[in-house]
Amino acid sequence: MERRELLKMIALVTGGAVIGGEFFLAGCKNPEKGNGLTFTDDDIAFLDEVAETILPKTGSAGAKEAKVGLFMKVWVNDCYTREDQENFHAGMKKLDEACDKMHGTGFMKASPEQRTSLLVALDKERAEYQKNKQKEDPNHYFQYMKQLTIMGYFTSKEGRTTALRYEPVPGKYIGDLDYKKGDKLFAGLN
Repeated sequence: MERRELLKMIALVTGGAVIGGEFFLAGCKNPEKGNGLTFTDDDIAFLDEVAETILPKTGSAGAKEAKVGLFMKVWVNDCYTREDQENFHAGMKKLDEACDKMHGTGFMKASPEQRTSLLVALDKERAEYQKNKQKEDPNHYFQYMKQLTIMGYFTSKEGRTTALRYEPVPGKYIGDLDYKKGDKLFAGLN
């Protein structure tokens, strides 16, 4: 899968342009890289749990197994502008506060059902925000996390090999690969 195809797919799924996509296409050459905002091990664990709630382990690997939290750290530090980095870090706190407001407990102590109901509510809020936002408005904090979860998972070895029908390259080209309803999507390397 090419970079542009991946960005288009994620934009379509999440309903907005991929944040930091311009740096990704340019090889993550962000002049604002390393601006002092850091992620602790607890932050990575928090992001892993958010990602795992979005893409849990089922018959295939989950987002935590794919180390999506660590992917988010690298992407935010290397590909986001200073403003987007600040919004992402503030969004982590807002998500935890929203969980406490909704369920009376922080996200890390919430049950899987509570986490899911929170993220479903935040996704509805995000979609409404994206629909009504002005161009100069910042992105909704959950937009960052959802996009990075999808991108991190489907670019990881675990995501490509367990959630998709994986054909490593080199391999023979099959232009009319059979697909039956319910089959996994195809993920070869280009």
